Amino acid sequence: MSAYPPEKAGQPGSQTLPTRTTAGTMSDDEAVPDANPSDTAGILQERLQAWKHAVGYIENYFTATEKVEKAHAKEYEKVLKSISDPLKEGHHFDQSLGGIAGMFENMRSNTQGIANSHLETAKNISGSVLPILSRLHAEIKNKSKELTQGAAKGAKNVTSARNETQKYIEALGQYTATFDSSGGKIDPPNDPYLLHRGIQYRLHKQVLEENNSRQDLIAVQDNFQSFEAHVIQTIQQSMSAFLQYVGGQAERQKAMYTDMTSTTQRIPQEFEWMNFLHRNGNLMIDPSSPKRSMSSIMYPNQHHNSIEPLIAGTLERKSRALGGITGYKSGYYAVTPSKYLHQFDDDDNFRKEPTADLSLYLPDCTIGAVSDCRFNVKGKDVSKGKVGTAFQMNHEFSFKANTEEDAFKWWKVISEAAGAFNVTSEPPSAASSPVTSRNVSGPPAYMEKHAPAVQTQGLPQGPDPASAGPQSAVEKEARSAGSGAAPQSAGPILSPVTAAAGTGKGAPL
Repeated sequence: MSAYPPEKAGQPGSQTLPTRTTAGTMSDDEAVPDANPSDTAGILQERLQAWKHAVGYIENYFTATEKVEKAHAKEYEKVLKSISDPLKEGHHFDQSLGGIAGMFENMRSNTQGIANSHLETAKNISGSVLPILSRLHAEIKNKSKELTQGAAKGAKNVTSARNETQKYIEALGQYTATFDSSGGKIDPPNDPYLLHRGIQYRLHKQVLEENNSRQDLIAVQDNFQSFEAHVIQTIQQSMSAFLQYVGGQAERQKAMYTDMTSTTQRIPQEFEWMNFLHRNGNLMIDPSSPKRSMSSIMYPNQHHNSIEPLIAGTLERKSRALGGITGYKSGYYAVTPSKYLHQFDDDDNFRKEPTADLSLYLPDCTIGAVSDCRFNVKGKDVSKGKVGTAFQMNHEFSFKANTEEDAFKWWKVISEAAGAFNVTSEPPSAASSPVTSRNVSGPPAYMEKHAPAVQTQGLPQGPDPASAGPQSAVEKEARSAGSGAAPQSAGPILSPVTAAAGTGKGAPL
């Protein structure tokens, strides 16, 4: 006797249909969609369990028939009881006539009229019919194992990738709020610009995992139709073999078994699958739906003003240790609203993690003047975090742009981020650096009213009156400080635009 509740298959309330709200298709405008690919894999796994139990029901039926053939009519009641309970996961099968559920109803009604059976029939059933269903049962179990190891694993990868993306999106929201409340003072690893690029990297990886999982699930879906056709075909084969061995029984038994078999044979191989799709279409993936695209994905703070760099592009920088040997090396640089100058190998957010190789906090740096497409910045590399920064020394970094106009553009943005007191008028050279004239007021050399100085490095020169102004101002301040007098400023620092207004000439950009 089965321990299942004595409910009638197909009656309302016999099986509670699960309520699902997620759709098989994913939204393109959300970074982390609510749709879970494991829902698709789960319902397909559940469907395999339904088929396995259906085949098990038929196996139980034939086994019970074999026993009843030995015990004659009184024992044949066990055959009816073996299929009297509703199918497990019965909601997966169409309850109308012409399907698997209708087939079991037909088997119940015909089995009731069987009165006698023979021992030879029992032996034939045991030796020829049941092995067919045993092999089918094993095929269904292997199919379930393949689904678990394949599509279900892909769904786990998608979930893991989404969790990583969500963590960075939440961090971006936290530190953009910190940026707004603290006036832009943020630790280098928490720079919203870096977090934004980190989101791009993880979002790209997430989309790849989602699309791979999607393709796997579509392939599994497409394979299910042919697999279920094979399952039904094998069930039909087993029923045909069963009919062959009971054909020698009485005409009434033969007529009843023929009716059971013909009912099974009339089931179209696509009947159950097509009706299943009709009932659960909202949980299946539409193969015609487009793949996800990075261009259509939206996430919080995607357009925050702390994300867009003040200036970004390619610069060349001389190595601190091997600069005299290797010369300048090209890199991708960006000045962020958080007043950091970041260095990267390139501007690719997808190929690898966009981690800054060099980060200079410009308000703590000293900026030299522009000379022949070059300018210097002296400061401390803070890209290694607080612990790594504590052991860093100040270094002078020499940058070179493609043109002098580009150098002025970079210099202007960097100077504004650094602040007026961190900008010097000294051009980059071996004899001078930003440190030698830090916080010295006065217009940069390129903004003097006279013509630009001619490069005379290596030639004997007399004292330069143009450069003597800032130096004499420093000396005067030093003498005044020594005598107790208040230091006097040599004049405000002029931007390129202000210098141009004083000369009547256009300022370089």
